[in-house]
Amino acid sequence: MYILFHHPFCPLSRFVRLALGEYGLDLKLVEERAWERREAFLALNPAGSTPVLIAERLPPIPGAGIIAEYLDETHGAAQDERRLMPTAPGERIEVRRLMAWFNDKFFEEASNPLVTERIYKRFMDEQDGGGAPAADVIRAAKVNVRYHLAYIGWLAKTRNYLAGDRISYADLAAAAHLSAIDYLGDVPWSEDDAAKAWYARVKSRPSFRPLLSEWLAGVPASRTYVDLDF
Repeated sequence: MYILFHHPFCPLSRFVRLALGEYGLDLKLVEERAWERREAFLALNPAGSTPVLIAERLPPIPGAGIIAEYLDETHGAAQDERRLMPTAPGERIEVRRLMAWFNDKFFEEASNPLVTERIYKRFMDEQDGGGAPAADVIRAAKVNVRYHLAYIGWLAKTRNYLAGDRISYADLAAAAHLSAIDYLGDVPWSEDDAAKAWYARVKSRPSFRPLLSEWLAGVPASRTYVDLDF
């Protein structure tokens, strides 16, 4: 049994949840509002960010990338063709490149600003950065979503999955970030049919079901969020 400190709409936490789900690993979720900077949580991860994975007899495992590498080292080989990190060096480089693209670049430019402005701020005290959403930040992030969606579409047109022939961490990372902002209705699916078709395939996987079942009081999900045939 793993314990994951997360926020339901943290895109990086969603990525880890998808990876654990793909591997069929038991998981207990602990919701963490990282902006509150609880001392007990800071003791687990001094950076004060989610996700943090707790495994028996190991130190806390902080950060999406580190958790992904840990899961591959401890469970990947046993997954055979379901392994989320390829074995060939060149293929591993491509998966890591795209995983970093979405977990770093997409997170910074699009998913984190949108989730922060439209979800987190609702629960933050004013001294923690709460308040009305910043319209200029939301506007810029939405422009960036279109740029990233076009890149996903280009990858989906040239490959079976984003990094190659099989599903990998790259697909889960991209889908995790898209899922968080798709809840808000901030993904312009009509602009790229290839990206939409790829996301529909990933979204239909069993590992996605727990994410699609989560709702936020006062913020209704978009029409496309739970629809597998959107």
